Amino acid sequence: MAKTILIVDDSASLRQVVGIALRGGGYEVIEACDGRDALTKLNGQKIHLIISDVNMPNMDGITFVKSAKQLPAYKFTPVIMLTTEAGENRKQEGQAAGAKAWVVKPFQPAQMLSAVSKLIMP
Repeated sequence: MAKTILIVDDSASLRQVVGIALRGGGYEVIEACDGRDALTKLNGQKIHLIISDVNMPNMDGITFVKSAKQLPAYKFTPVIMLTTEAGENRKQEGQAAGAKAWVVKPFQPAQMLSAVSKLIMP
């Protein structure tokens, strides 16, 4: 059965690029346009990995990750932050919130798939 990945980004084109790369790698993909939208998708269904932007309207990625980690079903779901932010402070904030990896845009699809395969348990 395919593993499911939630992509959270306010850029539709970026969600599309990441989605194509992941689907090409054999993953199921669910998309959300911001942190608030993403939380509505965390409704008990099995999600194996979350890829989230940091800077988004309504609810930013760090706040979303903190909120997601409060939900028992998603407490241990690995998170990759995909962002233009390369600052050490933001990275530490992301790690403190529960992010396992930090990928800076623009990214190579192969680099993304490699990070995903390391974090998704077989």
